[in-house]
Amino acid sequence: MIIKTTNLNLYYHKFQALKNINVGVRENLITGIIGPSGCGKSTLLRVFNRMNDLIDGVNTTGSVLVDDEDIYSPVCDLILLRKKVGMVFQRPNAFPLSIFDNVAYGPRVWGISDRRTLQDIVERSLKAVDLFGDTKDYLHKLALTLSAEKQQRLCIARLLAVEPEILLMDEPCSALDPIATGKIEELMLELKKNYTIVIVTHNMQQAARIADEVGFMLLGELIEFNSAKKIFTNPSNERTFGYISGRFG
Repeated sequence: MIIKTTNLNLYYHKFQALKNINVGVRENLITGIIGPSGCGKSTLLRVFNRMNDLIDGVNTTGSVLVDDEDIYSPVCDLILLRKKVGMVFQRPNAFPLSIFDNVAYGPRVWGISDRRTLQDIVERSLKAVDLFGDTKDYLHKLALTLSAEKQQRLCIARLLAVEPEILLMDEPCSALDPIATGKIEELMLELKKNYTIVIVTHNMQQAARIADEVGFMLLGELIEFNSAKKIFTNPSNERTFGYISGRFG
């Protein structure tokens, strides 16, 4: 398992948002997390690169291992962790910089300044998200002029430029139309050859289309975790069946 949690609990002050979560994420698969709004999906996702630490009053107990390293250990290097475990958000958050500078941003932070090396990284990263062909002739154009779908691809390329192992995606298609959503889904299926992807989605059809394994969450608990086929055709828990059949949520 590239990610493993044991007896994970998370509190926002006195409110318990995650309750005794035990889950393992396997390498080079797409793992989907589904459930109704407010059930803890995004909170769980943010545990994996400790983004919840940025919120006042958060307290986490239990164990979270990434590549067998306890990421809540006092000696964990958060900068290295967030390089290894990148995140894509609901809405594209391209920087108000050129396309080139968006992708080169991370490598520059890590001390790479050689122009040729940066050009190679930018080209490789944009090719990985199938964006280089559309942008190669105007890499110095403002990134915010791209369509929402292309901005989301650019945000993924920006992550790939620092060579992560794991991509966390928090409803990455929620701001996109169905055609753009399909293109991002195709991209994710291609990326899992080289990366481990964990995606939170409110769209059960999306999870069924692209996820290899799926976890269903409800009121802070991980109710069921299994292959996507099992979850969507023959779930073990009655609450899972109730959610996917539309009885609630």
